Amino acid sequence: MNESPDPLLDLLHLLDLERIERDIFRGESRSALVPRVFGGQVAAQALVAAGRTVPTDLPQALGSARAGETPSAHSLHSYFLRAGDPGAPIVYTVDRIRDGKSFTTRRVVAVQHGQPIFHLSASFQTHEEGMEHQAPMPAAPDPETLPTAAEMLPRYADRFSDPSVVDRLIEARQAVDLRYVDAPPFGTVGEPREPRSQVWFRTNGKLADDPLLHVCMATYVSDMTLLDSVLLAHGRGGWAVGDVVGASLDHAMWFHRPFRADEWLLYDQESPSASGGRGLGQARIYTADGRLAITVIQEGVVRIPRG
Repeated sequence: MNESPDPLLDLLHLLDLERIERDIFRGESRSALVPRVFGGQVAAQALVAAGRTVPTDLPQALGSARAGETPSAHSLHSYFLRAGDPGAPIVYTVDRIRDGKSFTTRRVVAVQHGQPIFHLSASFQTHEEGMEHQAPMPAAPDPETLPTAAEMLPRYADRFSDPSVVDRLIEARQAVDLRYVDAPPFGTVGEPREPRSQVWFRTNGKLADDPLLHVCMATYVSDMTLLDSVLLAHGRGGWAVGDVVGASLDHAMWFHRPFRADEWLLYDQESPSASGGRGLGQARIYTADGRLAITVIQEGVVRIPRG
């Protein structure tokens, strides 16, 4: 296993982008557990590109408490169009769709080898006071009582035909402390369960106080486990086990309240449906003190391998 001296710093470098024109950015790629770019990386990088074109000098909106404040991301909607090549950089082109008094809209296209691989629309809002309510946080154990990836994954080494999978999974999660509340899909292969899954996560280290950074980090992590609940309903172990093949099709997020990605967040996930070779996952992300921070919905291709 290749251990980096500072995995979080490496991830921050990955999510950072080189500005090559006013609205054109270039990002690095790296291999994931499957031979394509990890979808969470592309989504997070695209959101970084969008956020870096949002002006800080918008007129104060009616009801806004802080004039001159940079609008914060409040939603994104995206489609994965083609598998990304981890051996090539990704170019992100931003269209400035609208700069309004309250809302700013951006469209981002990610391109590799002359073809679009990902499309994202993101909306940003200046701070505003308004009505408040939320769904209550579900029960979950204290994350500090749960095993880390390095403690949990070796228990399931016999589930993988490739002995290197455990080390690669641990390496992929060095920057983010992600802890399952119950056994992951590959821990109960052949045993269908209720299509619900919970994980706690936070970065393995403190982050700067930039709100865009925390939103982009949560976007990165949100693609790691959301389709687990689809697999649980059918007793399938997942991509690393090899009893399903698949990929993300689309991904949407709504950012309701401020949060920090370097503090514990509960990712409460479920799958209401699977049909036609596709599975739907939906989730809510809560802060440790019970505030609903994010809603996530994703559909992916989930197929049983032929032969």
